[in-house]
Amino acid sequence: MSDAGAATRVVVIGGDAAGMSAASVAKRRAGDDVDVVVFERGEFTSYALCGLPYFVAGMVPDADALVARTPEQHRANGIDVRTGHEVRAIDLVAREVEVAAGPAGTVTREPFDRLVIATGSSPVRPPWPGVDASGVSGIHSIPDAVALDALLRDRGARRAVVVGGGYIGLEMVEAFLARGLHVTLVEKLPQPMATLDADMAEHVTRALVTLGVDLRLGVGVEGFEAGDDGWVTAVATEAGPIPADVVVLGLGVRPRVDLARDAGISIGPSGAIATDESMRTLTPEVFAAGDCAESRHRVTGRPVSIALGTHANQQGRVVGENLVGGRATFPGVLGTAMTKVVDTEIARTGCSEREAIDAGFDVVAEITEGRTRAGYYPGVSPAVVKVVAERATGRMLGAQIVGGEGAAKRIDAFAVGVWNEMTVNAFAQVDLGYAPPFATPIDVSLLAARRARG
Repeated sequence: MSDAGAATRVVVIGGDAAGMSAASVAKRRAGDDVDVVVFERGEFTSYALCGLPYFVAGMVPDADALVARTPEQHRANGIDVRTGHEVRAIDLVAREVEVAAGPAGTVTREPFDRLVIATGSSPVRPPWPGVDASGVSGIHSIPDAVALDALLRDRGARRAVVVGGGYIGLEMVEAFLARGLHVTLVEKLPQPMATLDADMAEHVTRALVTLGVDLRLGVGVEGFEAGDDGWVTAVATEAGPIPADVVVLGLGVRPRVDLARDAGISIGPSGAIATDESMRTLTPEVFAAGDCAESRHRVTGRPVSIALGTHANQQGRVVGENLVGGRATFPGVLGTAMTKVVDTEIARTGCSEREAIDAGFDVVAEITEGRTRAGYYPGVSPAVVKVVAERATGRMLGAQIVGGEGAAKRIDAFAVGVWNEMTVNAFAQVDLGYAPPFATPIDVSLLAARRARG
């Protein structure tokens, strides 16, 4: 700890959602009693990773708009933010981190009283032959998105291949369609959106086909072919090559835990850093938050690693409170998430039917088809809702939604119900709002819960 009378020195590794939330809350609560230093290996802080596909699509005209708060703004609030600084090692005995700064990689050792690990996640990038060809990229940072946008403008790409049919994959399909490209989506699984049950993913499949996407399900990628100039020309798959001018890998992410593991900090069964409900690791005075940190699933009780900005911000705030003597707790996650591909919205919360059965529940699962608005109101769209409940008790375990405009946000009501362990019978009687532009008199959410009562 610091000498008597000296400010507590907090070091934060990582300057995005979790790290900067922790830093900001701690500084706001403790003021001059705490010195907060943030080491960020990139050039940006507090940026919206979820907004990157929409920049590529042209919906966000300026990448700077994706930055919620710049390093300069954080510094003005008393936080010592050092961009271009990569932490390479943690020494728990000496209570120091080894930091490489700038292009020269000048190495210094920086002391800490308390440490926050907010290293985030890394995109999955298999060692396929040709994966380093020009034009094959991920999209995990603002520089990634800017480079992809420049490629589309400067090289006149016409054929895009997206590898992976999850959230980022579908969002990049939309981005490429918005840019006028012919799009092929390759997914090794027999369905897009693996977080959905197969019967709900089928609605996503139909939507993609309707949009003109060349959908290759159950097809594994084997590598990439490139021309003499080093630029990608095709994706090699087990079903044959697919011509491509640009390829985006949307294969998900893994928690970045190498620093923690090398320092002897415990890694949980999910592959992320083990933490308790206060976001403390098993090592004294060391906290973890965001994509690199493990959480507890509120339905199954199991440790999970779910990379979502909502979790990262909330966990960061909990850490910030506890760095300066607070007693905040993080109560767990449901994995509530939503996305869209053009005019089809997709959402889920809690457990899918498959996940609930795997967790040992005896379940009833029902699908209900309804509308987002009154049938006579302009712009009405279909909404398909699946509710998963425990058979014996009626407790809601999860929900999934696929539909048109206005469908996805209905997942929030289900998230509240699952969070509070409501039964489907109780949920079916909730007093939801109604007006023709927004819902039917008995909303499809309530109809779905009624059906799941059995």
